[in-house]
Amino acid sequence: MPSAATFTGRPRMEMIATVDEVAKRSGESDWTLVDARAPERYTGQVEPIDRVAGHIPSAINYFFQRNLDQTGLFLKPDELSEQLRQAIGPTAPDHVICYCGSGVTASHNLLALEHAGLPGARLYPGSWSEWSADPDRPIEKS
Repeated sequence: MPSAATFTGRPRMEMIATVDEVAKRSGESDWTLVDARAPERYTGQVEPIDRVAGHIPSAINYFFQRNLDQTGLFLKPDELSEQLRQAIGPTAPDHVICYCGSGVTASHNLLALEHAGLPGARLYPGSWSEWSADPDRPIEKS
C-alpha cells in the first residue's frame, strides 16, 4: 500500500487555454474542443446556468460521466483510451482543449485523458460561461 505524502500544487499556465486561443482553434482541423457537459446542454436543449444555450462551434460532446463505471470509479485505462480515442479521432492529445460550463467537469475529462495514457490536453477555464457571455461570439446548437 502506498504511504501518505503531501501534495503541493503549482499552476502550469501552459496547460490553460484562453478565450482568444479557443476562438482561434475552433474549426482548425488539427485541434479538437471537447465539451464535458451533459448532451442536452451541449445541443442547446437546456441551459440551467448560463443565459445562452448551445456550444462552441466545432466542439464535440464527451459527457464526463462516460469516464466512470457503474460504481462511480474511472474505467480502466485501456477502456478509457479506446473511448476517448473514438471521441477525439486522430487529434493529438496535446491539441485537445477541454471545457464545460465553468471548468470543473472539463477537469474530469483532463484527468481521464491522463489516466488513459493520452497526456497533454489543456483546460479552457472560462468555459461556456465566459464564451456565451459575449454576444459577438458564435454559438452552435445541434
